[in-house]
Amino acid sequence: MKIAIIGFGNMGQTYANSFMSSGFVGTSDVLILNKTKIEEKNSFGIDATNCYTEPNPQIFESDILILAVKPQDFKQLASEIKAFLNPEHVVLSVMAGISIDMMQKQLGVTKIVRSMPNIPTQIGEGMTVFCASNAVDRKELFIVQNLINTTGKSIYIEREEMLNAATAISGSGPAYVFHFMQAMIESAIKLGFSASEADFLVSKTFLGSVQLQNRSTLSNEAWIQRVASKGGTTEAALTVFSQKKLKENIIEGIEAANARAVEFGT
Repeated sequence: MKIAIIGFGNMGQTYANSFMSSGFVGTSDVLILNKTKIEEKNSFGIDATNCYTEPNPQIFESDILILAVKPQDFKQLASEIKAFLNPEHVVLSVMAGISIDMMQKQLGVTKIVRSMPNIPTQIGEGMTVFCASNAVDRKELFIVQNLINTTGKSIYIEREEMLNAATAISGSGPAYVFHFMQAMIESAIKLGFSASEADFLVSKTFLGSVQLQNRSTLSNEAWIQRVASKGGTTEAALTVFSQKKLKENIIEGIEAANARAVEFGT
């Protein structure tokens, strides 16, 4: 099986690194098409002869094509590669806001898998939500999911429109976590910790809390109750959060992200 990665930015490099690290495919089985020449130190061991800056037939001898270009560059790319495509190509897209229908029309192929990864894919801890056109058979979908899972975990969904919600939750989600972490770091510094101490305190608190939650069957609310004793320090903070409607504001923000994702896809 040969795989072509088209676009070698963050996601293109993430997939290349994950494929090579996992041993899912060999170094000679991955081809790269990128606007600019890729330096050997950034090729993750992929054969230099498999890296191209212009479309050519060799690239499209691949079985699976991964489209990892910016959404605004898609139409130009489609016009450049359409002549090289055939009905058996399976296209995996990581482009936000480009629908399956649009890709089918612009590329002239029917086998499309559309995905929404998030940034922790860069370290193999990502979450990807994906869906597929009816033309993709079960075997092809299984192979694509295995490719995706080299970057972390994945969820398959039947309804393409749910990718907008996935964008708002898991796609944008890491930024929400970083936002809350930064607020805690600034609070720690204000309370007297050094910047490095504050960063260490907060990062370990988040990491430990997530691992604890993942290893138990308790709900988040149950864990909150275990930490928050009546009349104690945690309850004092939670009371302020409640008064300021923090939870409601988070939900409202996520709904705004979902609405914007819908706008991008129309």
